[in-house]
Amino acid sequence: MAKIDIIGAGAAGMWQAFLLSRQGHKVTLYDPAGTPSQNCASGCAGGMLGSYCEGEPGHEEARDLGLEAMEIWKEHYPYLKLNGTLVVASPRDVADLQRFAAVTQGHTRVGADEISALEPALEDRFRDGLFYKDEGHIEPFVALEYFIKEAAAQGTKLVAEAWEETDADVVVDCRGLAARDHLKTLRGVRGERVVVDCPGVTLSRPVRMTHPRIPFYIVPWSNNQFMIGTTAIESDDRGPATLRSVTEIMAAAYALIPALGEARIAFMDADVRPSFPDNAPRIIIGKTQSGRPRLYVNGLFRHGFLLSPILAKITADYIESGAKAPGVLLEDHGEW
Repeated sequence: MAKIDIIGAGAAGMWQAFLLSRQGHKVTLYDPAGTPSQNCASGCAGGMLGSYCEGEPGHEEARDLGLEAMEIWKEHYPYLKLNGTLVVASPRDVADLQRFAAVTQGHTRVGADEISALEPALEDRFRDGLFYKDEGHIEPFVALEYFIKEAAAQGTKLVAEAWEETDADVVVDCRGLAARDHLKTLRGVRGERVVVDCPGVTLSRPVRMTHPRIPFYIVPWSNNQFMIGTTAIESDDRGPATLRSVTEIMAAAYALIPALGEARIAFMDADVRPSFPDNAPRIIIGKTQSGRPRLYVNGLFRHGFLLSPILAKITADYIESGAKAPGVLLEDHGEW
């Protein structure tokens, strides 16, 4: 068994620690923000596991990896909610819904009665929708805490400090955008969200509303909380959410379910998702200063929670047998 250092305790690092320690490796997980880390893009996620919805043209790789990742979620996470995803559109935006149907897979068309049956909170509000029955969702920080505890129980050592060179056999670097000191092509895609408390509204699954300018989604969490998100802005700015974005998010939520007008704002925040130029995830094989393997797990874009399990499995397979997943696990020749 190998001695492995993991840097970064977000979704990617958490899954690496969980699977590698489960295989008997001696794992140490480093993050100066503590474990699990909230100072990362994972701390600003919604928790949708939407393999099909994320499979629009240009994101087919995320869809295919996401379908594999869902099987790993099912195997290892007892609190996964598999209630599917519902996508709706207002009558004037039906053309955008039809476009979304044409470029994604894994859905069935649903009408007003079926929409009302799936989500009574949407009764009589939408005539057309798409139901992706095989998708799921989780509550991000609950999942992070679960896997960190499981990894610790399996022997992972948690260190709330910055990583420095050790005698580890392999280093797995999951620092997100901070890894741009080695991966020059990484860029930031800013996401903003609002989390509200609303005891008067019930949803069983994530609901997306297509819109040509402001597509948005709402994810039900525990204790009557809902995460509402929409933005994907080309920016490295990790500052607070802007008034413009928050106004658009809340207006979209009110248009979806007017009863959310009575919701109380729990908090609003923003962070930056690390992305390669093609928005596809990669595991880049580099080296530490002492010449040991350093695997950069990065570029998860807006699919951090969805794809982290399959990237952890690909990493583990490489460490175990040298297997290289085509198109995902690549040698570093300086192009990254």
